[in-house]
Amino acid sequence: MSGSPKRSAAYGPVHGLLPADTTEDVRKRGADVSRQIAVLPVGSFEQHGPFLPLATDTLVACAVAREIADAYPVHLLPPVTIGCSHEHAAWPGTVSISSVTLHAVVRDIADSLRRSGVDTLVVVNGHGGNYVLGNVVQESSARGERMALFPAPEDWETALRHAGVETSLLTDMHAGEIETSVLLHTRPELLRPGYETSDHVADDRRRLLTLGMSAYTDSGVIGRPSLGSAEKGREILVSLVDSFGAYFSMLTSDSTRGPASGGGSGA
Repeated sequence: MSGSPKRSAAYGPVHGLLPADTTEDVRKRGADVSRQIAVLPVGSFEQHGPFLPLATDTLVACAVAREIADAYPVHLLPPVTIGCSHEHAAWPGTVSISSVTLHAVVRDIADSLRRSGVDTLVVVNGHGGNYVLGNVVQESSARGERMALFPAPEDWETALRHAGVETSLLTDMHAGEIETSVLLHTRPELLRPGYETSDHVADDRRRLLTLGMSAYTDSGVIGRPSLGSAEKGREILVSLVDSFGAYFSMLTSDSTRGPASGGGSGA
């Protein structure tokens, strides 16, 4: 993990999805770093089959962001809990905002942080359908602002190899082995029965943007959740925290040139 100082428990535990920092915690942490970085989890509120909660992507993003904040001196922000989930509109419970709205929310958060002295933002994306986050980061970087999107697809690939995940990112699109594993590790009480028998593979999804998820799955699942395990979930997070070290080093250096664009996994 790139030798970063570990975030002290004195800086405030996490209660549910919300950081418990006080103003003093933020002030003390900021005094100990060369550059202040905030980490913003962005998820969604969308169907994840009959066994995972609608908030799955937010829970995954929060798990990744929380592990990062435990390992690096960054400011952990509360999550953006609704994203761009239009491809899931056929299922009850799914709620979306427009890409324009999500773009504006992240931009406003970054602007507000800069006014308070935090000039760097890392967006931790838990939903692959939040495509606009890549545009936010690119546009901000072109203006000379410090922003990154994490994890990139390469970070996910490394994590899957490290954890022994059997399905590829293509096959494991939604409510599959990855998300099931992360929640089995972090929030097992939220899983309903049925993930063991809900595997569904639909690798050819070339018309997804036009037809939506319902053209490729009846259950809402595309992946192999039966292969999920708490151990895989733990190792996925271990690997992602390690991968974040390169982002932390780059963002705290004098130059932002380097591989810190990013991506998201899942849909």
